Formats: sequence, structure tokens, C-alpha cells
Amino acid sequence: MPLLKIKALNAHTDLLVWKITESFDVLFNSIALKEVSLTRLEGMKSEDHQKGFMAVRRLLMEAGYTDFDLYYDAFGKPHLKDGRHISISHSHDFSVIMLSDENIGADLEMLKDKTLKLAPRFMDVSHLQNLNVDDQLKKATVVWGIKESVFKIKNETGISFKDHIFEDDFNLEDKKCGVTLRFNNTTERFDILFDFIENYVFVCAFNAVSSGFASAER
Repeated sequence: MPLLKIKALNAHTDLLVWKITESFDVLFNSIALKEVSLTRLEGMKSEDHQKGFMAVRRLLMEAGYTDFDLYYDAFGKPHLKDGRHISISHSHDFSVIMLSDENIGADLEMLKDKTLKLAPRFMDVSHLQNLNVDDQLKKATVVWGIKESVFKIKNETGISFKDHIFEDDFNLEDKKCGVTLRFNNTTERFDILFDFIENYVFVCAFNAVSSGFASAER
């Protein structure tokens, strides 16, 4: 079964991860989609995106929900009808959802050389000093995920990754750090957890103090 479930990121939050090994037809026949979701699926040009979309719905089923429990607001942020917070991300071979009693943001990124080349556009590159190239790539990808996950929590037009979201320096071994958002004359702090799943980086952001990653269960 291609489900990797990591429980209890903190006392209020679960992470579910799906490794996509199925064909389009197997995934499609395993889920039920409401009409708007079916239309969205049919409009996707990439089969990778289609399979990622459907794998998210499989994860919802694992958590006791269906596609009919999920809706998106005018800004594209996902919500559950019962009021529990959800964040969604998918990239190539994996889809993830986070479910929580608090507002959260999740991001999943594949390690790609392009991210390191673009690092000066979105982060303080001094945080990459004294690292070998492989660790520079990992750290730059974590930082990109940090900024994506904070943006998902705030979901406000005008937030700049480079100009408004500032990560504390951190070591890859820590698998956690802090981040500051300075936007619209306000300052907010977030707690970040991150981990590595094969050649992917998973990052999550919380408004509140959180605990570390729990053990993975297949």
C-alpha cells in the first residue's frame, strides 16, 4: 500500500503522505469526485498533476473524509466542511495532506538544481555559506518550502518571499527552525518543521509552538 502515514507532528496535527505508484485508472476508480473536481481533473494537461490530485483524495479517504468534504475559498485555499484545518501539496511521486486543529501550511518540493540557481531571488544566500553543494541544494529547497508553507497560512496577496518572509538560520540536522513574516506593518512568528522523504523536502509551518516529527509508519 503506497500510504506513508506520519502521525502527531504535534498534539493537534497529523501528516499523511501518499507515494504515487498506481496508474491513472487505478486511482480514478478508487475515488468519488464531485462535479467541480471532475471538471478540474479533466482540465489538467499533465498526468502527473492528475495523479497527484487524485492521490490527495485517497489521503482524504484515509483520514475519514471524501472529496465532497473539501472546498476551496476565493483565494484557492482548501477547507474542510467540519472546520478542521487542512493543507495540501503534491509533487511528482508524492502527495501530502496535513490535518490540524490549528492553522497550518504544508509544502512538498523535489530537490532540483534549479532551486539552488534561483536562491538569490528568494532567500538570504549567506545561509548557504560553508556548505557543500548537496547541502546547499537541500537547504535552499527547505527555505523555499518554508516560504511556501508560511504563504499558505497567510494566503494574502502581495506577500513577497524575498522581502517579507525571513527564515532564521538553521542546520539541516535540526529539522526545525523559526521564521518571521513582516508584512503590512505587522510582524508574526512561525514555527517550522521539515524532513526529507526520498529526494523530496517536506516543510510545515505552524502559528504555535510545535513538537518534533514522530516516527513514520507504513
